Amino acid sequence: MARSMSTRYGGVHASYLPRVSGFRGLRALWTVTATVLAVTSAVVLAACAAGPDNGGGQQRGDLAETVREFASGLHADARYRAPDTAERQTMTEGIQLLEHGDRDRAADTLRPLGFSVTVGTDPATGRKFGLAVNEPHSERGWGLYLVDLSKPIRVVLEVPHPNFDMHTEEIGLALFRAVPGAILAVSGTHRLVMGGAGDVAHRTDSMFHAVVTAFAEHGLPQVQLHGFDNMSLPNSDAVVSPGATDAARLVRAVASQLDSAGLRVCRAWQSDCGKLEGTINKQGEAAARLGAVFVHVELNGSVREDRGRWPTVVRALAAADLTG
Repeated sequence: MARSMSTRYGGVHASYLPRVSGFRGLRALWTVTATVLAVTSAVVLAACAAGPDNGGGQQRGDLAETVREFASGLHADARYRAPDTAERQTMTEGIQLLEHGDRDRAADTLRPLGFSVTVGTDPATGRKFGLAVNEPHSERGWGLYLVDLSKPIRVVLEVPHPNFDMHTEEIGLALFRAVPGAILAVSGTHRLVMGGAGDVAHRTDSMFHAVVTAFAEHGLPQVQLHGFDNMSLPNSDAVVSPGATDAARLVRAVASQLDSAGLRVCRAWQSDCGKLEGTINKQGEAAARLGAVFVHVELNGSVREDRGRWPTVVRALAAADLTG
């Protein structure tokens, strides 16, 4: 009789294998061993086919929590490297694939850039979405991009200063949920990173700028959310500006809807709104060059800190018919 062995076959301890006695015992041993190896191989192949965690998987958890956690992890002392031209081009291609619902190819394209790609259905709206998020705690702080997959994209919602213009990322998500056919772009850096290198509203070398400008090239309007301290403009709750562009119908409609909702609105094309007019905003400058609509919206601290006022602001913005 063969002695009990202490080695393992395919992850199964040999003490669970039959004892070998003659030809029949040997054949039984080989049958069990082959079965174990086959099962183990199948498990390994399935794991490989599933890919790493940052592949094209299903979104787990609530989008609101995902956005909050993403923004809260952004700090002024973080590492940061701006993407090069080739990386920016790859990014826009990957987002385009995600927009068209090609999750797997989008994941394959964006994975080398450090992005995870997931899809899911938002319980708050019942609409399908695609989500691309940069890896955490990396110098590649290149953003979070949430794409509505239920309708063609018709408007770009932008949050360039998460965790600096506090709560703009949450208001941005609420607006995304209120406006079917939108993409929400959230910067992956704190505004003060690397002495301002991460201030995507005033840089053209960011992934954020590359993505939103690619949509502007196709004529899509942009609505960019900011925040200001109450003392910067004490008599206003909001500032609406076309940035470097003209005050198009949508810009005026946004101001009118916020006004009708009870907010004190400073209209930059009519009044002096101080340094809150966004006239040197790089996305606005690009929109002006491309002939696209750009709406720069500033909300004061009182509005942003009062969650009870967020629905009023979101309804007003949505009522401006952003997708026109």
